[in-house]
Amino acid sequence: MKTVFTLFGKKSMIVLLLIINIPGTIYGYIWYESQLARTPTVFLPFVPDSPTASLFFVFVLIAFLLKRNWPLLEALAAVTLIKYGIWAVVMNIAAGWTGSTLTWQNYMLIFSHAGMALQAVLYAPFYRIKMWHLIVVALWTVHNDIIDYVYMMHPSVSLTLVPYLNHIGYFTFWLSVFSIATVYYLSVRKGTNKLELQ
Repeated sequence: MKTVFTLFGKKSMIVLLLIINIPGTIYGYIWYESQLARTPTVFLPFVPDSPTASLFFVFVLIAFLLKRNWPLLEALAAVTLIKYGIWAVVMNIAAGWTGSTLTWQNYMLIFSHAGMALQAVLYAPFYRIKMWHLIVVALWTVHNDIIDYVYMMHPSVSLTLVPYLNHIGYFTFWLSVFSIATVYYLSVRKGTNKLELQ
């Protein structure tokens, strides 16, 4: 298992993931274009959740190429990739469950967002996150949930899911807690496995 994780510390793998994540991030912001156009300026940083998560990870990968660690960005990337990766998978499956017709775009979103969450976990041994980094990110993450579901700046969902927005907000809050706890377990607590970049 250690050999598998070590593979992700190699320069060639990091470059490959940059090649995947940079276009994916750009596409993500384009996906949000219409919603961003009608979003009040003060809320703009909190609306494009998934592409911002992958943007954090792009900077983490760039730091890895430089053989450096930027722990606060690592914490931001890890928590948000897990959270919004899982969130998008669940929302797309739930849309189909409640009667929406799933298109190739839905399936593309399911697989790409599952990959987002997976890469956050696979790089956990390379993070150098401390508790204070995670506390800052926890505040950011919960604050984002408040913006999304109190001020109603949440990502657009299928029409069949609109009646369930209160439930979605509740689910999203606990998904934040789960994501923060996962990053704590994998990267912050004593005894976590640490690997060096190759």
